[in-house]
This record gives sequence, structure tokens and C-alpha cells, in this order.
Amino acid sequence: MAWAGPVFWPYVNNDLFYYPFWPQAYDEGYWAYAYDDLVDAIFWGYGSPYADYAHAEPDVGLTARPATRPSGSRRTQPEIVDMCEPAKGLTDWPLDEVASVVQPTAEQRTLLDEVRAAAAQAAAAFKAACPSQISLTPTGRLQAMIARLDATLQATRIVRPPLDRFYNSLSDEQKARFNAVGPNIGADRPRTAQQSSDQKACGEPKPGLANLPIERVEDLVRPTERQQPALDRLAEATNKAVAILQQACPDFVPQTPVGRLEVMEKRIDAMLQAAKTVQPALQDFYASLSNEQKARFNTLARQASRG
Repeated sequence: MAWAGPVFWPYVNNDLFYYPFWPQAYDEGYWAYAYDDLVDAIFWGYGSPYADYAHAEPDVGLTARPATRPSGSRRTQPEIVDMCEPAKGLTDWPLDEVASVVQPTAEQRTLLDEVRAAAAQAAAAFKAACPSQISLTPTGRLQAMIARLDATLQATRIVRPPLDRFYNSLSDEQKARFNAVGPNIGADRPRTAQQSSDQKACGEPKPGLANLPIERVEDLVRPTERQQPALDRLAEATNKAVAILQQACPDFVPQTPVGRLEVMEKRIDAMLQAAKTVQPALQDFYASLSNEQKARFNTLARQASRG
């Protein structure tokens, strides 16, 4: 989900755990969320009509937190840090189970230990990138998103090489056992109509997704004739960002953990490139505004939740 306090995509570290080893938790529909995560997070922020979902918990492995907070309350620094910490055991992935099922040789066990060390290093990268303050402007919020996505991309790139080396060291029989770790992974499950619809939703054009926030910005900020071209460039950049995400939609769910981590890396890279595509246009438009207009733009999320 998009935001929890100052943290963009608060459960991304858990997503990096679940998707490679438990893809049935997301299926094809998981990829469609990239659009809303990016566009909503830039324009709606913490006061989004959808903000309550940012406090929803994944089904497994997280310390419970309240789904809602009292009006006007603020998160403390320990709470913020907690959002950046994966739940106990998640940074190790199910590597003990993998070892039990695969029965690695001594050489393979050394490679598996490298995967474990890389997972811990990736977790440290998440923690280092944890923000300490809420950004109250759309430009600051976008910069926080870029920093978070960059840390996430680096985390996947830390883990992928040792995971690839371990997987490639396995025999065909060991690979088959590794692919079967977790319930129903690798099974030839029947595709439902909803699954097909979700996959189609990820790849099809989404012009309205960018139009809505731009229309809200225009209605609230009321740009002058001189400012309008900058808003038009922001709309164009947002549409390009959506197209980048569209191109990163996978055609199928890979059947191996290494394949699923690869498509996860592709998705995160697409989100980062999309955010960077929007950033210059957003900065230019925001800089062109008067102080009054900036104040109205900063309250876009609250206005949206009232509407």
C-alpha cells in the first residue's frame, strides 16, 4: 500500500519475501497495484481517500498495529522505525526450509549461506533508507518515494546474484524441490476469470488514472495562463510514467523463485523510472506557483478525502 506516515510502501520488504516464495498471495493482480501505488502516492499522499488501506496488514508474519489512529495523533519515531523493519525471520526467507528440502552439499550450503548474508544486507539497506519525517509537499513526497524505491531496487540487486548462484548449483531434482517450497507453488492451478481479468488490467492502457489527479490539481490550484503549460507537461509526464509501468507488466507468473525475484526487480525498476519521469515536471510546476497556490496544492489529499 502507498503510505504509512512518512514511509512509502511500508511493507515492501515483506513483499520481497512473499512474492518469490509465496506467489499465490499476489497472483497476476499484484502487478496492477503498481499504478495506484505510484500515482496515488504522489498526488494524494497521507490524506488519500484510500489512506486507511496503508495500515492494512499482510496476512502472515507482521507485528499487529492498529488499523486506524485517533484523529490528529502522530506516529512516534519508534513506530516509524518499526515500519522499516521486516518482521522477525522474514529477512532470512524460508532458507532453513529450503535447506531441509533441497539437502544441499557442503559447497551448496556455502552458497546458501551467501544468500542468507545477502538477505541481511538487503534488510540493512531498507533500514538505512527509512525516512524520519513526513514530507508535506508533493515534491518532497516524490523525493521520499524515489529514495525508498532506490533502496528497494538495491536490495533486490544485492539478493539476486547469490540466489542465482545457489539455484544454478542445484541438480534438476533439487531445483524441482526448491520450486515446490511453500503451498501450491509451481502447481498447475486453473486460471480463474478473476485472475485473467487482473492480468489484463495490469497491461491495458490507463489514461484516466493520470487524468483524475491532474484535474483535481487544476480545480484546486487554478493555474494562470502562464502556469498552464507547466501543468500540461506534468500531465504528459504522468501519462509517460503510467506507460512505463504498463510495459513492465509480466505476461505470466514465473515458476521459479529466481524468476519471480527477477520480475519483482523489473517492476521496482519501472516504478523508480516512472517516479523520476514525473519529478522534473512536478518540480517545475510547483516552483511556478504562488505561496497561496502551493498551500492549496499541499492540501490536495485532504480535499480529495472530503470530495
